[in-house]
Amino acid sequence: YDNNINSLITLLRCMERYGVQQLVFSSSCTVYGQPTAEHLPITESAPRQDATSPYGNTKRINEDIITDSVRSGMPLQAVILRYFNPIGAHPSALIGEEPVGTPQNLIPFLTQTVAGLRKELVVFGNDYNTPDGTCIRDYIDVMDLAQAHLAALRRLHRNDVGAATPAHYIYNVGMGRGLSVLELIQAFERATGRKVPYRIGDRRAGDIEQIWADTSYGEQELQWHAEIPIEESLRRAWHWQEALDKRDKTTNN
Repeated sequence: YDNNINSLITLLRCMERYGVQQLVFSSSCTVYGQPTAEHLPITESAPRQDATSPYGNTKRINEDIITDSVRSGMPLQAVILRYFNPIGAHPSALIGEEPVGTPQNLIPFLTQTVAGLRKELVVFGNDYNTPDGTCIRDYIDVMDLAQAHLAALRRLHRNDVGAATPAHYIYNVGMGRGLSVLELIQAFERATGRKVPYRIGDRRAGDIEQIWADTSYGEQELQWHAEIPIEESLRRAWHWQEALDKRDKTTNN
């Protein structure tokens, strides 16, 4: 709450004090909770549900804070981007994801396992109501996500009519396609030629069974769409892990 909520309140106060009127906010698809089948793929108009994790709950609260700020007359124009699952790394392998401690996201745990830093990848449950029993997610390359932020800024600039017209917009940011955990593992093996040691474990509390985005509204409004194929995203994530390993070896030597 201190990191995700108090920081936003502080930021909004600073923006108002110094006359900054445009904000691009990183939200999350976790605000949708577990959508019902009739809402898949999920659109921005789908109802938000109780979050399945404290993290998701803070994102929902943040969205409400921004919405209420606009409704109360704060001179603010905001774009809220509801991220799906960002993966990958910069193609140079100089910028990527390096979690502190045990990774909570699938891809860094997977790459660390393939690199031999961890014994095996645990797939949390294979008895969900999905084709292969594992959870389904919408994965978007981090470079496509970066372009979505630039598109959001351009959207605000097109609508820059000054403080008299506060407004906020909400867009899904994803690939618009659902992949199961097992499908993702298979895609990684195809993309890199590396085997992923994994085992099936118990379900993990708070995991959503399946969710993927309907991105048509955001694509039209932002004049943007995700382009990088999943195999390329996974290849870049692996190259980043290899670069990390080389750096660590050089440092240790």
